[in-house]
Amino acid sequence: MSYIFSESLKKNIDFQHVYRNGKSYANKYLVMYVLENNTEKNRLGISVSKKVGNSVVRHKITRLIRESYRLHENIFNSGLDIVVIARNNASSASYWKIESALLHLAKLHQIIKIYFY
Repeated sequence: MSYIFSESLKKNIDFQHVYRNGKSYANKYLVMYVLENNTEKNRLGISVSKKVGNSVVRHKITRLIRESYRLHENIFNSGLDIVVIARNNASSASYWKIESALLHLAKLHQIIKIYFY
């Protein structure tokens, strides 16, 4: 089984490029932008606004999104820049709701190899 090792999307210019040129879908908890990056690896960027909560809440949501992606990384197509934005409702969501929302958006974008629930 081959593993796709993802990187983080860190620079503001990279986020802006995905926002401007990528395609977006949203659900109750998350918004996802996706853009092809012409490499073998995926790059994941996570954005949680200060409006969502204090630093503890924001870091918790970031960790939940990152872990949800990490556990399902092998079913995502490769060569993508993915930006996930947490909405206000995400502050009260459990891990399972965040995971379900992430997979739902991936299915809408058609960027997963298989889809299971």
